[in-house]
Amino acid sequence: MYKWRHLIENFFGKLKEFKRIALRADKTDQSFAAMIHIAATVINSR
Repeated sequence: MYKWRHLIENFFGKLKEFKRIALRADKTDQSFAAMIHIAATVINSR
């Protein structure tokens, strides 16, 4: 169980590297969700 928690915590750490997501600069929920998906795609492609 700790193994999965560690992976998730690492993912959120990488996700917070994107300043726009960390600051929640998007005005709508839909654009914020879209930015999270884009960032997750970039992280996954590395």
